[in-house]
Amino acid sequence: MTALSDHISRTMSTQAFRLAAASATAFLIVAALIVGALFWQTNTLLTDHVVEELRGEAIELAREAQVAPPEGFAERIRVRSRVNGTSLYYLADASGAKLAGNLPALPEDVAGSPTGGVFRYTRAGDAPGAERLAVGLPVAVASGQRLVVGRDIEEQIALADHIKRTFLWGFGVLAIAAVIAGLAVGRTVLRRVETINATTRSIMAGDLARRVPVTGRGDELDELSENLNGMLDRIEQLMNGLREVSDNIAHDLKTPLNRLRNSAEAALRESRGAEGYREGLEGAIEKADDLIKTFNALLLIARLEAGVVEESAEVFDLGKLVRDVAELYEPVAEEAGLMLSIEVEDGIEVRANRQLVGQAVANLADNAIKYSAEAAAERPAGEAAVSVKARARAGAAEISVGDRGPGIEAKDRERALRRFVRLEKSRTQPGTGLGLSLVAAVTRLHNGSVRLEDNDPGLRVVVTLPLAAQKG
Repeated sequence: MTALSDHISRTMSTQAFRLAAASATAFLIVAALIVGALFWQTNTLLTDHVVEELRGEAIELAREAQVAPPEGFAERIRVRSRVNGTSLYYLADASGAKLAGNLPALPEDVAGSPTGGVFRYTRAGDAPGAERLAVGLPVAVASGQRLVVGRDIEEQIALADHIKRTFLWGFGVLAIAAVIAGLAVGRTVLRRVETINATTRSIMAGDLARRVPVTGRGDELDELSENLNGMLDRIEQLMNGLREVSDNIAHDLKTPLNRLRNSAEAALRESRGAEGYREGLEGAIEKADDLIKTFNALLLIARLEAGVVEESAEVFDLGKLVRDVAELYEPVAEEAGLMLSIEVEDGIEVRANRQLVGQAVANLADNAIKYSAEAAAERPAGEAAVSVKARARAGAAEISVGDRGPGIEAKDRERALRRFVRLEKSRTQPGTGLGLSLVAAVTRLHNGSVRLEDNDPGLRVVVTLPLAAQKG
């Protein structure tokens, strides 16, 4: 019993129950006003009908009294009084003696009032003291006679009482139904909220693979669950990425740091004088610069994934930017014995961070040249080894950079976009494994996508960005 009362107490304290209770209360108030207005209007119509009927009969009897002799008029009242119904009559002479009618006595309050009124009477055959309620009007007749015409309104009062009882019972049922509905809604919502809480407690305990169940109803709680699951997927992805970055830093940066230390020790051991020390320091500075570049790239990727550079976005011509960056790498390609082709469309406007997009294109061009250089001797003369393209396609801006290098197998393409990932084919090349991950981070920041394709032979990286008019 205590558990049930605690559950009811928790349910009644939920926002869903409070909203249901407030809605039910508002409904009951509006229903009360409507039904009350209908009851009042119905009662008024019934009363007006009785009064109008009385007035019409009073006028008719007043006309008959003017043309009929007193005894003949009294006979007509007797005839009317014999008809079973709600009509009531009392005709008295000048001295007050009863001449005709079905009322036991003359209602003095009605007879003495010019507008009539309500009175009580005892019907023939009823138990003593069983009074009934009626409404009557005085009628002016000749020869000093006094006439009261009335209508029994007990049935009308009974109907009004029945409507009132029905109204009260209906509101009682509605109130109970509202409470039950509020408890049911609160219980359902509370159960689903408790499921979400249980999932979050499991996640806080370390089970990052747990997800909030989705019922498939498509309601607001399902939408909340899907958003929470999307957030948890992203958090798990970032945590795994952080774990992977930590492992890769320990693995991939250990060798450059050892080389830096060995270079410094070698410079100290050698006795070549100032020139030897100078060469050793220059080598150490060069290796330190590589390490600084690596950490700067890591910091930039972290800032990109945090979305802290969105405020620097601007609208610019993507084709012009890609052409400018690609032309900067033409001398590098020629020095490596490669041909660089540039095919861009003008007027492709995007809203993005110009510097970041330019750096992403530069990373792709640099990678394409670096990995194509080894295959330059095997490529037929005149064939373009590196291609840079920019065009508008399917309502989006598309940048593609293709090379004739070793390429990446389909099973490794998703992993190649992660930080510090260097495939076996690229281990002999200098680098940190951050180039493609930086491109992926820039693309995510601008709500775009990146995919790796087979260039047959080689690799083609395709970056898609939303056009300026469509981003949002």
